[in-house]
Amino acid sequence: MTMAGTADRALSVVVTGGGSGIGRATARAFAAQGAHVLVVGRTAERLAETAEGHPRIRQLAADLVDRRAPERIVDAALDATGRIDVLVNNAGVPWRARLGEIDRDRAERQVATNLLGPLFLTQSAVPHMPSGATVVNVSSNPPTRGWPANSVYGSTKVGLDFLTLTWAVELAPRGIRVVSVAPGPTETPALAEARSGLPPEQQRDFSRIPLGRPARPEEIAWWLTQVTRSEAGYLTGAVLRIDGGLSVR
Repeated sequence: MTMAGTADRALSVVVTGGGSGIGRATARAFAAQGAHVLVVGRTAERLAETAEGHPRIRQLAADLVDRRAPERIVDAALDATGRIDVLVNNAGVPWRARLGEIDRDRAERQVATNLLGPLFLTQSAVPHMPSGATVVNVSSNPPTRGWPANSVYGSTKVGLDFLTLTWAVELAPRGIRVVSVAPGPTETPALAEARSGLPPEQQRDFSRIPLGRPARPEEIAWWLTQVTRSEAGYLTGAVLRIDGGLSVR
């Protein structure tokens, strides 16, 4: 896989939230295509599972809530390759709570992980990203529909899409593209956790999705790798909703 300006070298990729689900599938997909991947997550054991059998994947245990995390992540990537060609902001906390039941400490951690973490990590990474590099934000729900029990989570993901639009304009003069990939329900531990509070008969009900099923992590990872390719070089400031038709139903 190549991108503009890096046709003769392997990509240097950073993937956050790489201990499971979409992040794990994405790290493995990039590595299978020959990239050097730094996978970041809070739990070293899960990161080791992601990297097992994939020698191109390196691991860094870091929590985006920690204000020192962006510097640590960028330093680890630069120590290995000297640059960052792709940054995938995938880490997210999916806690659910209705208005009146929202815990402040949990809400602050959600905002710190889902929105401030990507913001400050990207800010730290951009000076080390060459022309032709790509920032990919993994978001979620569209901003035009309510999502009960997801006031905080949904707001952070809508905010992430706004960052995509803004950064696409700000970084275009540097030749850096910014894209959101917005998955619908995907078979991940986060989905299981998010649905755990629903009645049992609703936890496996995907009838609202026109395609009738959740996505597989590998299906979302395919899009995450494709938007970084040189063939996608005219794509920036876009929000790609990979949701089985849910957002247009």
